[in-house]
Amino acid sequence: MSLAGRETSPENGAMDSSAGNPLPYSGEEDTLAESILNNSVPGGLFELRELDVLYDDQSAALWTFMRPEGRPSFTPTMLKDFERWQDLISDGFGEEKVPLRYLILGSRSQDVFCFGGDLELFQHLIRTRDRAGLVKYGHRCCAILERNVRSLDLPMLTIGLVQGAALGGGFEALLSFDYIIAERHATFGLPEIMFGLYPGMGAHVFLARKLGTAMAERIILSNKTYTAQELYDLGLVHQIAEPGEGVSAVREFISKSERRHSGLAGAHQATKMVWPVKLDELNAITELWADTALKLSEQDLKVMSRLVAAQARLADRLAAA
Repeated sequence: MSLAGRETSPENGAMDSSAGNPLPYSGEEDTLAESILNNSVPGGLFELRELDVLYDDQSAALWTFMRPEGRPSFTPTMLKDFERWQDLISDGFGEEKVPLRYLILGSRSQDVFCFGGDLELFQHLIRTRDRAGLVKYGHRCCAILERNVRSLDLPMLTIGLVQGAALGGGFEALLSFDYIIAERHATFGLPEIMFGLYPGMGAHVFLARKLGTAMAERIILSNKTYTAQELYDLGLVHQIAEPGEGVSAVREFISKSERRHSGLAGAHQATKMVWPVKLDELNAITELWADTALKLSEQDLKVMSRLVAAQARLADRLAAA
């Protein structure tokens, strides 16, 4: 197996996965020996500030792990990396280019996939009555998710790997993947209703199409935290792995999917033709979300502040660890 990545190190090299410290490959001595093919992978993928990327040419899989510098949320800095990441993949992979059959997204934050939207930024934009700023942020998120739903127009399967909490926009983002593989201790939720808001970057669209409007509304308005097992029973999570085994489960999924890859990719493309996700639809919901955000009370913003503080404390603990 040949991999291209940042460098061989305790953080980024070839090591076994463990719960809360996901690393994608086990320790064969030659795992980071680059092949001629690896040299064709766009180098910019390995220079992103908050995304850690490795390419496995044996399975034509691109592994990406979010590596936030602060709170594990979709900050403008991370959104910029995701936009660049998608552009580089679209330009560098495909027919007569570097092959790409699987795209995997996980997180290096211990026990957290992603907390979703940048609540600190939201507070600032709401207090300054900056509707344009809220809409711009939302539109950027929607554009990233809509491209992911289309698998960047490449014949590949997309996989969300969840080894911790996926809340708010983190949960929404996962719903744009073909498959979700979650470790048993992973949790999911949409807490926005607790401070008078709702998820504005895709939850209504994805959940209504996958589960129907009644169940979508129940999940969005409940402020309930769901286990991996509960979402597996609903059909949103496709496979459950034991704690620390998520990366191995993805590798096993890839191995078992190889023979039927074309059929799986075609089936998912057909499903998306049945219920197409349009960018205009996502953007319109985001604009309604921005208008709703501007109606939040001071008490609502105080609740949001408490969540921001809790996320910041967690980020500090992660940094210390």
